Amino acid sequence: MTRNSFFKILILALIIATLGVLSIYSSTYQKEGTQWQDIYKRQMLWLIIGLACFFFMSRFNYRKLWDANYFIYGAALFFLLLVFSLGVIRLGAQRWLKIAWFNFQPSEFAKLAIIIFLARYFSRKSIDDTSLLSGKFGIFQGIILPFIFVAIPMFLIIEQPDLGSGLMLMLVFVGLLYLTNVRLKYIFILLLALILPLPFFWHFLHDYQKQRLLVFLNPNIDPLGAGYTVIQSRIAIGSGGFLGRGWLCGSQSQLYFLPESHTDFIFATFSEQWGFLGSSLLILMYYLIIRQGFIIAQRTGDSFGRLLAYGISLLLTLQVFINIAMNMGLAPVVGLPLPMMSYGGSSILVTFIALGILVNIDRTRNVF
Repeated sequence: MTRNSFFKILILALIIATLGVLSIYSSTYQKEGTQWQDIYKRQMLWLIIGLACFFFMSRFNYRKLWDANYFIYGAALFFLLLVFSLGVIRLGAQRWLKIAWFNFQPSEFAKLAIIIFLARYFSRKSIDDTSLLSGKFGIFQGIILPFIFVAIPMFLIIEQPDLGSGLMLMLVFVGLLYLTNVRLKYIFILLLALILPLPFFWHFLHDYQKQRLLVFLNPNIDPLGAGYTVIQSRIAIGSGGFLGRGWLCGSQSQLYFLPESHTDFIFATFSEQWGFLGSSLLILMYYLIIRQGFIIAQRTGDSFGRLLAYGISLLLTLQVFINIAMNMGLAPVVGLPLPMMSYGGSSILVTFIALGILVNIDRTRNVF
């Protein structure tokens, strides 16, 4: 059973990542400049490193993450703070740390760090009792205290600014609250506390973030500005038809009508070339990986491992759903990559590390 989960996750992830490299190549190979000529090669290199990380983490006992939890959380905060003084600025955002030739994005690491922290917080380490602690928590321990630990990195990420990744932490937090035994009335109180002030927070958004939300409601209010990418993305997806235009043959991505065709909008690039059939198969592969993650969580007796598996599966679900919805104009543009497909070393490395942890949970799913 364990070997089956290892090979299922590995093969599916490898196919998706390979399709990502092909899509990145198809959307950049005709662009002028050496930086575009080598971009798919860098993605291949990160894929190889990601696979090495996957094999390492699949053998690394996930229970050691219990003891390293506070160090991991502290490291995530340190890197997020370091971004404000040493971070690389791109497209008006300061989100990356340059380490030699590698641009590291701490927000990607923070997502996994928060999942490890919450899995540790809501579970106990005991041979005789593997139940969750959260059922015994009051509103302070069950909601307020963990919310503070999540809110600190969340606001640091939003300040970069990276609203999408910041909100992703909150969504994972609420999802894990539901999957533990925290009382539902406490979760409803949290949701009300988050939803009611939203109109007030409108005044604190950057101008481009306000524009993105308005464009989500009506892309045609700024068809040559903020709404341009969404309009072109929908055209690309629609022009693919049922079977697609074929690899290297999509007009929107090949003729550069679609911005960010190798990063946030790579799903539109893929859909144009491989059509509805190819897109459906891609979504099916994501579904099978996510389903495998939830199966691993359900058959794990250790509460820490179970919450860790749930958290990783939930994060993958949210990122895939939001990115694809964003490409189709069904969600605001928030700058979230499509896992294993979009160009970016940090995203692919963290994703493969997370998948390796999933496999290891299934391998060593005895109680502490």
